[in-house]
Amino acid sequence: MSPTALADRQNAEAREPVEFTKSNLIYFSSVSENTKRFVEKLEMDAARIPVFATEPQLISTAPYVLLIPTYGGERGKHSIVPQIMKFLRHDENRANLRGVIGAGNTNFGEYYCIAAKRIAQKCSVPVLYTFELMGTSEDVLNVKEGLETFWTPASQNWQER
Repeated sequence: MSPTALADRQNAEAREPVEFTKSNLIYFSSVSENTKRFVEKLEMDAARIPVFATEPQLISTAPYVLLIPTYGGERGKHSIVPQIMKFLRHDENRANLRGVIGAGNTNFGEYYCIAAKRIAQKCSVPVLYTFELMGTSEDVLNVKEGLETFWTPASQNWQER
C-alpha cells in the first residue's frame, strides 16, 4: 500500500464513530447469531464486535477475553473474519486482550477453532477454552465458571502482564 493510500485509510479510520466498552467479555457473532446465543446463555456483561461497517467501531478500555467462531474449512483460510481483524488492529484492543475462547466445527479437523488459536499465538495470550458449534449446556457452565476463576485476584498475573 502506498504511503498516500495508507494515510488516507488511517484518516478515514480516525473519523469513524467509536463505542467504548469496559466489558470483560467481547465477542463476534455473524448475522446467524449462533455465537450471540451462546454468550447470552453465560448471563454476563459482554460487548459485541460490530458486524457491519456502518456500526461504531468497538474499543476496549479494560482487560477482556475474546470469544470468536472460526469460519471456513479451506485449510484455515479466511478463518478470521475482517471484522475481528479490524477490531484487533486498534492498539487498545490488542493491549487489553487477555485470552481467547473459540467456537468451531470438528469437521474442520486440524483447523478446528483455528481462528482462536491464531489470534492467541499472534497476541501472546492463551486459548482458554474451545467448544463445538453453539456449545452444550456443559460448555456454557465451563466457560462461565472458567471466566469467573480467570478474573479472580489469583489470576491477576495474566491481567497485569
